[in-house]
Amino acid sequence: MKIALLQLEVLEKNKEANVAHGLQLAAEAAQKHDLLVLPEVWTTGYSLGHLEQEAETLASPVLARLAEIARNEQCAVLAGSVPMRHADGKIYNTSAAINKNGEIVNLYDKVHLFGLFNEEDFFAPGNNFQAFTLDGLCCGSTICYDLRFPELFRHLALQGAQLIFCPAEWPEARGDIWRLLAQARAAENHTFVVAVNCAGSFKGAPFYGHSMVVAPSGKILAEAGMQEEVVSCEIDLADVARVRSRLNALADVRKELIQ
Repeated sequence: MKIALLQLEVLEKNKEANVAHGLQLAAEAAQKHDLLVLPEVWTTGYSLGHLEQEAETLASPVLARLAEIARNEQCAVLAGSVPMRHADGKIYNTSAAINKNGEIVNLYDKVHLFGLFNEEDFFAPGNNFQAFTLDGLCCGSTICYDLRFPELFRHLALQGAQLIFCPAEWPEARGDIWRLLAQARAAENHTFVVAVNCAGSFKGAPFYGHSMVVAPSGKILAEAGMQEEVVSCEIDLADVARVRSRLNALADVRKELIQ
């Protein structure tokens, strides 16, 4: 499987430019890959004060265009995350998974909201954290701050996830933790972790970038720098079984301790 990590430079308060640029890069990357992954809230950036006007819906032109790209190029899309208004009227930080036929097969709403930045003032917390199938592959979705909560990744791995996504807007100030946690989540669960950060800055504070693909062994297979770029990485899904055949911590989990 050949994966494209779209580490976009996300602009503050410029949704129109972000959407146009993101869709262009997605269309280009889809031609040469089996799966492409975008970062967190790449449409609006972290400027959350305008979400009432800028939140998407399932009928959003953004999702429709990504579905069209997936269908035309036969490339699955993990649409990073976008602010999305659901049927209950609330806005969630939502990650959509789109298969090669252009069908949305999963919606994940960010479970852990970042209290330090009062995300709960803008988003409702999600409760739908189940593994899902994307073109025959069992996957799991997380978003940014979720990386600090190992129980979510363990839950997804125990459900059979072989690849777990983590789109993010992670700052340079905590960059060393980004790499540490991405490798730990992969190694402790024997899964691939595809962590896609953004480039650029918010209120003068740079994002860390360093989008990466981490193998089930914990080894980093591909990693970006801090600037905008598209990272291409080919993975062998059989590595999950190979790693678990040598040491499978999941088989020894005391499930009563985490349920």
